[in-house]
Amino acid sequence: MRNVLDTSELAADELRARARRAGLGDIAEKVVARERLSFEDGVALYRSPHIHVVGALANHVRERLHGDLAYFNVNQHINYTNLCNKLCRFCAFQRLPGQPGAYWMSPEEAAAKIRALQHEPVTEVHMVAGVWPKIPYSYYLELLRAVKRERPEIHVKAFTMVELDQIAKVAKKPLEEVLPELIEAGLGSVPGGGAEVFSERVRKDTYHLKISGDEWLGIARKVHNAGLRSNCTMLHGHIETVEERVDHLDRLRRLQDETKGFQTYIPLSFHPENSEMADVPGPTALDELREIALGRLLLDNIPHIKAYWILMDVAVAQTALSYGADDVDGTVVEEHIYHDAGATTPQRVQREELVQWIRDAGRIPVERDTLYNIVWSADPERAPVGHAAPVGA
Repeated sequence: MRNVLDTSELAADELRARARRAGLGDIAEKVVARERLSFEDGVALYRSPHIHVVGALANHVRERLHGDLAYFNVNQHINYTNLCNKLCRFCAFQRLPGQPGAYWMSPEEAAAKIRALQHEPVTEVHMVAGVWPKIPYSYYLELLRAVKRERPEIHVKAFTMVELDQIAKVAKKPLEEVLPELIEAGLGSVPGGGAEVFSERVRKDTYHLKISGDEWLGIARKVHNAGLRSNCTMLHGHIETVEERVDHLDRLRRLQDETKGFQTYIPLSFHPENSEMADVPGPTALDELREIALGRLLLDNIPHIKAYWILMDVAVAQTALSYGADDVDGTVVEEHIYHDAGATTPQRVQREELVQWIRDAGRIPVERDTLYNIVWSADPERAPVGHAAPVGA
C-alpha cells in the first residue's frame, strides 16, 4: 500500500504550500525548522478542519525521526485485580468486593499466566490493575518476584502512577524508598496510564477520588529519578476541551525537558460502553488520528508515539503510522480494561499478524524490547539488531 503522506516524496516546500492553503503556514515553517510549537499552535492544529494537512505535518516529523520504521513487541498483559475504590465514571473495569466479576489474582495465578506462554518469545509483561487499599505491600513485591521466578529474562512493566501512589501508602514509607524495593523485586519500567486529563475541572467531574495531574507528574518525576523509564498517556474523547488537551501535552513536555524519562506517548481513546458516561459519544477514527498527530507535533522531546491497536480498529492503527505514530504496541494477551469498556478488537494477535499489518501500511516492521533495543528487523541496515531504536534530531 502506498503511503499517501510519504514525506520522502512530499518535499518541504510542498508541505509548506499545503499548510499555507490550510491556514497553517506559520506552523509548517516551525515544523520544518524543528522549532517548538506553542500552546496557541496546538489549539490551532486541534481546531483545523484540514486533518490530512495536520497529519502530513506530523508525518514529516515522524519520518525525520524514524524514517519508515514501525516498532512492535511481543508482550503479555496481566490485569491482576479489578478491585478498585476510585469509582471513575469512565471506567467499566472496576469492581467492589462481592460484585459479579470481581477478582484478585494471587501471585501464583499471575505466574501461571506467564508459564502458559513460555513457548512464545514474549519479552515483556505489562501489569496494571485497579487500586484497592486492603492489598498489602508484600503482595506487590511477591507478584513481581513470582513473575520473575517463572521467566527471569522477562521485562516487567508494571504499576501506573496511581497504583504506585497506593503502594507507597500501604507500605507506609516514601515512594523514594519503595521504588528501589520494587526494582529489586523485578520492576523494570512503568506504564503511562492513570494520567487521564490533567485538568482539575475534568478530574472533579469524572474521577475525583484519583490523584491530581500535579500528583501524577510528581510521581512520574520520582519514577524517572529512580532510574526507571515510563510511558505517558492522555485519555481523550470525553468531556475535555481542546485547551485542556493542549495543556496536558504541554505539561508532559515540560516534565520531559526536566527528566527525559518518558520514552513513549500513547493517546488513549475513551470507550463509553458499560460506563457511567455511556451517553458521551466517544472519539471517531478521525479524532484518534488527530490525537496521534498532535502528540507527535507537540511532544518534540518524547521519542515514540504509539498507536495502541487494542483501542482502535486495526485499519485506524495502520493509518496512524502515517499520522505521526511509529509504534503499534504488541501482541497482547487477555487485556480486560478496554474490552470491559466495549473494545471489539482481538485480545491478542500473533507476531506474524503484527508484522503483516505494518507491511500493509507501507512501513518496515521492527521488533523491539520494552526499552527499544531491537530484537528483529525486516531491514537490518536501517535498524540493526541489538541496537536501540534510532531517533533522529
